[in-house]
Amino acid sequence: MRLTLLGTVIYLTCAVMLAFAQRSLIYFPARRAEIVPADAGLPAGRVHSVQMTSDDGLTLHGWHVMPPDQTVADHPVAAERSLLEIETVPALGRHEGPVVLYFPGNAGHRGYRGDELQTLADLGAHVFLFDYRGYGENPGRPTEAHLVRDAAAAWQYLTRTREIPASRIVLFGESLGGGVAVRLAADLCRAGTPPGALMLRSTFSSLVDVAAFHYPWMPVRWLMIDRFESVRHIPSVTCPLLQIHGARDTIVPIRFARRLFDAAPPRSASGIPKQLVELPLADHNDIPLVNPAEYLAAMASFLAQWQGADQP
Repeated sequence: MRLTLLGTVIYLTCAVMLAFAQRSLIYFPARRAEIVPADAGLPAGRVHSVQMTSDDGLTLHGWHVMPPDQTVADHPVAAERSLLEIETVPALGRHEGPVVLYFPGNAGHRGYRGDELQTLADLGAHVFLFDYRGYGENPGRPTEAHLVRDAAAAWQYLTRTREIPASRIVLFGESLGGGVAVRLAADLCRAGTPPGALMLRSTFSSLVDVAAFHYPWMPVRWLMIDRFESVRHIPSVTCPLLQIHGARDTIVPIRFARRLFDAAPPRSASGIPKQLVELPLADHNDIPLVNPAEYLAAMASFLAQWQGADQP
């Protein structure tokens, strides 16, 4: 009985510690006073430093990376103030290619995503990435509720401040960022203002599923606060969908990607079938390195199909 009691006390102590420390196990921000595009391997002539203001007054910094045939001189940006004000900045509405709003994973900052940003820009896209609060030089602390609100603010920045048509914007979610992107896409579709498309890489059905996989001996389904239940929201997503996932993913096993994919509508409102591309050799973070040709081809084909079918 004493051993049973001791084991119970230890188990409950671990559960309480996990409950209180859970956000430190979810978010791994890298802090830096200044993030320089050149340090991320990006050409300075094709990168604007941009910023937006969250609805609770935080200034969040990011980058606007341009396609190879354009430079910052083609798109000068006026000093930015607040999302509550309509600012005088040049619109990208005449740009014929996609505009990608990138939601990164849970670690690092935007300087760690130089290669991914370059890859998307080389596909002819204007790419925007705002670091989450608490990441890079941004103030604040990340939570699911805050990331959802900031994602909506980033959408307002693109559509209102930069005057980009919603139909041109592709949401891209990487890992944890997939949970942010799915929620934003679902909210927009439910509101009748869907994005142009949704692209997901190495993301999950829900963060709870992933946590239960890694901590099977803990009651994580009861304890978790930030749940990112994408599988509950993706049935509302009516825009074209592409998922890319490594078959050898050890962080988010591919069965969670398949669960999310199965919950999505079979076709977009415009008739484009949903797509799941499984890369047989890839793990969680090495898709661009292990299967670069297949990864690039999947995105290029999807964007070409989307532009051909959905765009005027």
